[in-house]
Amino acid sequence: MVEVDGEILGFAIWFLNFSTWQGKHGIYLEDLYIRPQYRGQGWGKKLLQHLAAKCVANDWGRFQWWVLDWNEPSIEFYKALGAVAMDEWTVYRVSGESLKELGTDS
Repeated sequence: MVEVDGEILGFAIWFLNFSTWQGKHGIYLEDLYIRPQYRGQGWGKKLLQHLAAKCVANDWGRFQWWVLDWNEPSIEFYKALGAVAMDEWTVYRVSGESLKELGTDS
């Protein structure tokens, strides 16, 4: 969380994951949010730097997240930080009725 003079400017929600490819933990960033009036001032970068430093300090293998393919401002921001799109991976999701069906014994 980024807080200045008692005001919350933004936050990052993340959790530890594990890579079977690397045999190491890493960080998955679920959400990064900076209040609109504070965007473009380096707060998002500071949050990402903090999480990257946690990875380095703990010898965790990677730091990853998803971004919607139409969110060009965020994509450009992430690329400028050295992030690389994992184009060869496809996200799959089961939800709603399909989740209920899958989770119910037949």
